[in-house]
Amino acid sequence: MQPSLQANKQVVREGPAVAEQDKSTRYLHGFHAIAAKLRHDPEGVLEVFIAAGRQDQRMRDLVERAEAAGVRLIPTDATRLEGMAGTHRHQGVVARVDGKRREIKLEDVLDTLTENALLLVLDGVQDPHNLGACLRVADAVGAHAVIAPKDRAVGLNATAVKVASGAADTVPYVTVTNLARALREMQEVGIWCVGAAGEATKSLYEIDQTGPIAWVLGAEGDGLRRLTRETCDELAQIPMLGSVESLNVSVASGVCLFEARRQRGALSKS
Repeated sequence: MQPSLQANKQVVREGPAVAEQDKSTRYLHGFHAIAAKLRHDPEGVLEVFIAAGRQDQRMRDLVERAEAAGVRLIPTDATRLEGMAGTHRHQGVVARVDGKRREIKLEDVLDTLTENALLLVLDGVQDPHNLGACLRVADAVGAHAVIAPKDRAVGLNATAVKVASGAADTVPYVTVTNLARALREMQEVGIWCVGAAGEATKSLYEIDQTGPIAWVLGAEGDGLRRLTRETCDELAQIPMLGSVESLNVSVASGVCLFEARRQRGALSKS
């Protein structure tokens, strides 16, 4: 039997223009991101807009999950969905979620750790696709948080959330006013801050990553800013055996973070 859509039978048609979104909320687009949000934080999902008339299995599964969480479902026409999604591919489903629930402080993350910290710090990453990919990497490796400055960084916008494929709602994303100060706060509680730099003389494979560690990576091309570089405890490079001089920041993040997990002997799910 198909899930009920009694929550709202009327198809919403408001044209392509959508009123400016309240800053306390944001939109998620696509099945994967919305399903992950419903799974990990159903209270943060305010309502889900779904393509009117779509009844395939993927949509039915999402509807069932939303109904189980008590989330309001709103069948909506294509024009309205496109207006909410803008240039992003919505796949026939858009969710309005509580934006304030993602506001989290560094000390909140550190206070809840039950194992040695594994953190990813991004310095000056301004491409939302790179940020989203970094969040996916952080989720895959079980990193405890991604930290970035409020200024000179892209922020967790709709594109980054989409690319993260649900990881934006599973990995705490912490923004700080002063990145160097945040690094010093980590160091004060025993977290070793390692900056990734191509000119470093030590390889990341020579770094002991079994203790609390924060990998600090800059944007591709610009790399780490001077103050960030100087604040790190040490610098390390990813050995490059080919002709290219650098890796995309999300790829570099994966190399560094998975080496930490390898050294800790925790590369399989319990």
